[in-house]
Order: sequence, then structure tokens, then C-alpha cells
Amino acid sequence: MQPSLTFFTPKHQSLLQTQSPLFTCKFVVNPAKKTVPRNPLPLLSPPAPSRSPPHPEVVGPMVQRERSNVLVPQHPNYPVHLNRFQKLAAVALDKIETSVIMRLEKNHVLPKMVDPAVQISGNFAPVEECPVHHGLEVVGRIPACLRGVYVRNGANPMFVPSGGHHLFDGDGMIHAVSLGPGNKASYSCRYTRTSRLVQEVRFGRCMFPKPIGELHGHLGLARLGLYMARAGLGLVDGSHGTGVANAGLVYFNGRLLAMSEDDLPYHVKITGDADLETIGRFNFNNQIDCPLIAHPKLDPVTGDLHSLNYNVLKKPYLKYFRFDKFGRKSRDLHVDIDQATMIHDFAITENFVVIPDHQMVFKLSEMIRGGSPVVYNKNKTSRFGVLQQNDVVGSGIQWINVPNCFCFHLWNAWEEISDTGDKIIVVIGSCMNPPDSIFNESKDTFRSELSEIRMNLRTRQSTQRVIVSGMNLEAGQVNGQYLGQKTRFVYLAIADPWPKCSGIAKVDLQTGKVTKFMYGTRRYGGEPFFVPDKKQTCNRNGNEDEGYIMGMVRDEKEEMSEMVIVKGSSMEQVAAIRLPSRVPYGFHGTFISQEELRRQVI
Repeated sequence: MQPSLTFFTPKHQSLLQTQSPLFTCKFVVNPAKKTVPRNPLPLLSPPAPSRSPPHPEVVGPMVQRERSNVLVPQHPNYPVHLNRFQKLAAVALDKIETSVIMRLEKNHVLPKMVDPAVQISGNFAPVEECPVHHGLEVVGRIPACLRGVYVRNGANPMFVPSGGHHLFDGDGMIHAVSLGPGNKASYSCRYTRTSRLVQEVRFGRCMFPKPIGELHGHLGLARLGLYMARAGLGLVDGSHGTGVANAGLVYFNGRLLAMSEDDLPYHVKITGDADLETIGRFNFNNQIDCPLIAHPKLDPVTGDLHSLNYNVLKKPYLKYFRFDKFGRKSRDLHVDIDQATMIHDFAITENFVVIPDHQMVFKLSEMIRGGSPVVYNKNKTSRFGVLQQNDVVGSGIQWINVPNCFCFHLWNAWEEISDTGDKIIVVIGSCMNPPDSIFNESKDTFRSELSEIRMNLRTRQSTQRVIVSGMNLEAGQVNGQYLGQKTRFVYLAIADPWPKCSGIAKVDLQTGKVTKFMYGTRRYGGEPFFVPDKKQTCNRNGNEDEGYIMGMVRDEKEEMSEMVIVKGSSMEQVAAIRLPSRVPYGFHGTFISQEELRRQVI
């Protein structure tokens, strides 16, 4: 039995006929050591509209999604375009997977960080797509300046993993809340139709290796070899990318782009009915052929989009480039680093790009020795590279050591002049300890502390201080109109109990004062997104905190999901939109105004 073909556009249908043996793969992190049931969770017909939230039914080690017209294949699905030899080869490779690889995996106990029973349980469990629901219940009043669509990305695995699974491995799903006049709101959520997902839906199960949950040690090499064999026989095609597009979202030059650093971005259109439609992989009009990291930076003054690309296999390990406001790309600038390094985020100032070179590195040889290809290198000294944006060759980059610093996310950076006339680069980020907390279990207590790093470009000396101690602060924003400029406020998720988020912290960077908005008992959210009041857009000398913070919240007691809107200056809730279905905890989001949507590239 085949999944519903309504999942596929004509472009996706033609993609499925491609049988190129080309192969690409992302190496990221850590163990895959145990198997779970392989029954796929196929894309199903959308549920009928409902005003009341559905109640998940717990089935086995994970929370299943509610479904109508359930179609669960009991046997592998082989696409009709395969020839007889390919089908025989597919059966043989499936037998190797089930009888050899999965049997060996059963002998290993999975760490919590890659155990599907942990990683996709509760409100981390996947949901089905939801068509547009209009006329949602609104408690309070939606501010008049918020006319547009809030979109948030996240990981939502389509199929039950056959091996280990990390939260970052799931297929990308975007949740959209449209805000209109008359206190009206609507909601929808859709998978981003990546090349990987389209192919796996056709087979009815996982066919690509999980880059974090499975590519670890000798069994990770076995799964990689299995994938390469399938690709070589034309069963799957990696030439159109293998990414999941589940992390970042950026709206640039009329396009909403879904990002993950293992692939090119995917262009997703917001329809006139506030629905979501995947257009396809976006290579900036044939200007790039490499992945972008999940956190490009949009300069609010110039309109330029700055980005990085890192390569785990060969030099140059790191490249910097940018696109001007018209989408024209600069030349690649190779950044000289000694080894492949995980660089999830970076920062910009008015004149510089600030690039972290921290202690999480890629060593693929560790897989041969039975370990993870991503390693916490304790012998490496963390540093930041400060690069002039107008540098055409990269030789002028200044490296400044910042020991014992690992910032998975950076919130802002700017330039200052010291009392002695030296140029200082100030970086605001959350320093995480232990550095590999996201990927490995540790006996040490998890900490993510908001910190200020100051680097003197003349002396190449640095200082580091914790702004807020005793509170885990992760995932957040500054007022985007001040990105690259000195800011006073930052809005961050209170990551407690980790990995859930119990509220929002507004931090005054000048005084260290913290103003909290707590979600309440057994209510948790994620990244808060700050939207400036449009009345302030022409006056960057106005009140920086004039605007609103929005984000998704799950009430685990009442089994209800909603989007809350909090006033930035007072940190008081002004509105909440009750959502028609469960929204899992996710990653990053953005807000697209009505004016921006009118200029959307169709």
C-alpha cells in the first residue's frame, strides 16, 4: 500500500523517478545503539476541523499521533519505478538491515540523548499535518501592529526510527499562526517536503541514516554503508540533498527559507489562505551548491544576509559569504581553521563578522574506533575570529582566544571604543557547560549562562563575565532592528527543567536586572520571538523594548496548545490564541508582516 499521493507535487513526483547514485551525507553526533519498532507513521489525510485539542494516545515507547483513515504498511513499499533487479537488491539490503544491523543494535543500551523512547515522547512526540483552521478562540486582544504570520520550525519525525534518534534528527515541520484584523487568527502546520522526506514517504519508512542518532561507531559505519549501497543501486537519491530543514527560519528577499546546516535551505510559500506550501530547495538562483548554517544573520541597516558553510570532510572547512538585499551573492571567503568544527551560530556587527571556533570538532576517524564523529576536544582553546565584512581574501581575520567558552547561540554583537581608544568587540551569548550537553549524557549539571565577551582588537586580549548566574537561558532574540548594534535588552527562554522552557526572561544588559514571564504550572514553551512595534521602526533611537514577544506554549495538564503574546516593555500577557491541535516543542521561528507578504516571491 502506498501513502497518499496528495503529499506530492508534480515536481516531487518527478524527483521520485530520479535514480542517480550520487551520495551526500551529514556527519554530526553520537550514539545509535538500540532498535525500536519499525512501523512507519505515514502522512495521512488531514483530520477534520475541531475546536478542541486532540488527546494523544500512548502507544508503545512513543506518543502516537491522532489519525483518521489510518494507513500503516505492514510490509516494505517498493516504488513502482524500480526494475526487477533493484527490487531484488532492495529486499536483500532490507534483510541485512533487519537480520544483521538491527539485531546487533539490540545488544546495545541507548543513552537518553538518542533513545527514541525519550527523545520523541510526551510533547516532543510528532503530530500530523493540520490544514488551515480559521476563527480560533482569542483570549485578550491581538495588538494592531501584529498583522502577519508567525512561523515556527521544529523536528517532527514521519516514521518510527529503526535505530537511535536524536531530537535534531526529525523531519522539519512548520507551524503557522496568522494574525488578522478584527482579533482574528488561524493556524496550520505542514511538513517541509524535503527530497529526503519525499523519498522516504514513497518507501513508507526510514531510508536515510539519522545523522546524530545513528552515525556512531561501527554500527554507524554499517548504516552508512547500507545507505551508500541503496544510493549506488538507485533505490534512493542523495544528489538533491539529505537535509531535514527543521531548525531555522529566515524571511529574505521575498522568500521564507527553512534551514538546517546539512543542506541548502528550502523555499516555503505562505498561501493567501495562510497555508504552507514547499516550493523546493533554494540555491539562490544557482549561486550556491553548499549547505548554509541554520542561523544566517539579516543586517537591518543594509538588508544583507550573512551566512557560513562548514565542511566536515575536506578543506576549506569553513566559508563565509553574504547576499545583498537583492539576493546577489558575494564571493566565497575561506576562513582558515585547523580542523572541521561545529559552528551552529555566529554574529555580525556594523563592520565585522564574528565567528566562533570552539571545542566541538568533527573527527570521522573516531567512528572506526567505535566512537562518535563529533568530539569535545578538551585540549583545544576556544577562540573567536573577527573578520572585516569588506575583506576580500580573509587574510585580515584576527583570532582572539576566549578560554572555557562554548556558545551554541549568540544573541548579538557590536563595536565599542575603549577609554584608551582601542576598538572592542562585544559579544552576547549563552555559554553552555558541559559543551557537549546537547549530544552526550554527563554527570555534570547542565548550565547555559548568559554571558558578555569583550575582545580588544589591538591587544587581542579577551574578558568574559556572566551576566545572569543561577538561571539557564537559551533560545531567544534581541530586537532585530538593533542586530549588530548595541542593545540593552535580550529576551530568552528560561530553560528549566531542561530541556523544557518554563518562561521568558527579559534581561537588561546594562543592569543585569531580569524580568520574568512564567507560563504557569506544567506549562512550557520554547524560543520567544520579539516583534518591534511598527511605530518604532523609523526611530531606532526610540524605546528598544517597544514591541511584543510571541511563542508557542503547551499546557501539559489541560492538554492544550496556544500561542501567547506578551508586551515587551511590561512583560505582561496581552493575548493568547487557542490552537486546534497539539504543537510539539520545537526550535526557531520568525514573524512575517502583511507588508512583507505582499512582496512574497510566488
